[in-house]
Amino acid sequence: QVRLVESGGGLVQAGGSLRLSCAASGITYSIYSMGWYRQAPGKQRDLVATLTGGSTTYADSVKGRFTISSDNAKHTLYLQMNNLNPQDTAVYYCRYGLGNARAMSIYWGQGTQVTVSS
Repeated sequence: QVRLVESGGGLVQAGGSLRLSCAASGITYSIYSMGWYRQAPGKQRDLVATLTGGSTTYADSVKGRFTISSDNAKHTLYLQMNNLNPQDTAVYYCRYGLGNARAMSIYWGQGTQVTVSS
């Protein structure tokens, strides 16, 4: 059974940094893509960053401030977040896509809260 567990969220002042981690277990299929999404209160869940086949994509709002990376040996996905601002406040979720582009199973973590104070 695939399990994704996020950690590293918390309360930080504007301008500060946090590093989120997503520990994966129970993965028996190929990892096609990994990503971070976030959902602010009353809003939809939006893409933050993805890592697919070594290529990264970022939402415009986080480019230059956030960095997605993975440690395959530790089965862990990271999101380094620098120069945080109050608009980054949200629950952050990691997402894994297993299989291939034509037949992919999606798995989500439970989320970790990030709160940025002004």
